[in-house]
Amino acid sequence: MRFKSFLALTLFCANASAAEPAEDAVELPTPSSSAQRLYSKAKADIVQLRSLLKNGRTQSSVGSGFLIGKGNLVVTNYHVMSQIALEPDIYVGEYVDTNGKRGAVELLAVDVLHDLAVVRIERNGGGFFNVPDTLPELTQGQYLYSLGNPLDLGFAISEGAYNGVIKRSFYGELMFTGPINAGMSGGPGLTVDGRVAGVNVSHRLDGELVSFLVPVRYVRDLLKKVAAQKEVPKDFKLVVGKQLQEHQATMMDRLAATPLTFKELKPYRVPVWESDQVRCWGRANGKQSKSYSYDQVSCAMESALYVSNQTQTGHISIEHKLLQSTDLGDLRFAVLASRSFQNQSMGGHKDTRYTAPQCVEQFVSNGKLPVRAVLCVRAYRKFPELYDFTLLAASTDSGRMSLQTRVDTSGVTYENGLRIARIFLEQASREVQP
Repeated sequence: MRFKSFLALTLFCANASAAEPAEDAVELPTPSSSAQRLYSKAKADIVQLRSLLKNGRTQSSVGSGFLIGKGNLVVTNYHVMSQIALEPDIYVGEYVDTNGKRGAVELLAVDVLHDLAVVRIERNGGGFFNVPDTLPELTQGQYLYSLGNPLDLGFAISEGAYNGVIKRSFYGELMFTGPINAGMSGGPGLTVDGRVAGVNVSHRLDGELVSFLVPVRYVRDLLKKVAAQKEVPKDFKLVVGKQLQEHQATMMDRLAATPLTFKELKPYRVPVWESDQVRCWGRANGKQSKSYSYDQVSCAMESALYVSNQTQTGHISIEHKLLQSTDLGDLRFAVLASRSFQNQSMGGHKDTRYTAPQCVEQFVSNGKLPVRAVLCVRAYRKFPELYDFTLLAASTDSGRMSLQTRVDTSGVTYENGLRIARIFLEQASREVQP
């Protein structure tokens, strides 16, 4: 699920197997009179969207969506429709409305960068949900109301507060402190007077009532693109690939505009990027009972693009780890450092999403620090011109210290992957000894 490994987030698109009842499930609070009025007016234009296996017509995942105006266009999340977009020979879409009516779904457009999609269904809306050019201005603390089909249990509404725009994502998301659950992906988030403020997209697994909405301005932009397009794309993989290219260019521009900062792992200085998107953390073993100690700096981009249940991309992570020992001899420490350096996974040969990783190894020096460097790259099979890069580097200037660096960059062009690897090889250094 998108962001799971980066922000401890879960998307609200529920797998079919996730619809089992939980003994310790928390009951939602009784909706206020405002929520009840909103739900009564809006429920006819809310739908559940299902991804079904063509062979057998069994559901694979479920989410939510809402009809725009009096037309037959439904807004939802890209991740709700991702199986249909990427594997149309295997999956087909179906909608179910609050009256139990079912029908086919036709995918019209996707916006992977903002996790949105527009589909066409076989019925019209009643005109409750509209996305005009002039959008609502939100004030922190005001109430918002989220609608959808939680856990495939039935249509519902929950309420909470708007608490600003999250800057850790590339494109900004609204923080909603309200109880929403899996299966509500793609449902609308409304103001008290019924204006669309955003679209349900994810929540934190490690927090209480910390959820996120895609801002409605991106919905407006996507609907305009749908109105302007002359025909439905024949191959959405090409559309997704182009959007991933756009994201990696944006990611590289942001990194280029962020000055490198340096962390002290004495006697070394190591480069990192710290920004709204990239956060750093430190840890150490304090030697404890072991015959060596380590200090570690780990930095990671706190967002990534959801492509499918198995693939998230457009991300960078950085790890610097200093191993050192006064108890081990040079030979024993060399064995320890070598094992640490070699015990790294860079993807297997059986993963059909990528080509097998190709690696090169060299001993290099930037004039400030000699290192053993390994650079590995693998290509995306479905998305030409996109690659994952892994750089491993270990200092070779000391018998009882080893500075080990790992930089993982996903979903970038070949040139940009090399560019990032070069930056980290050129910038690490050691203090000059008096």
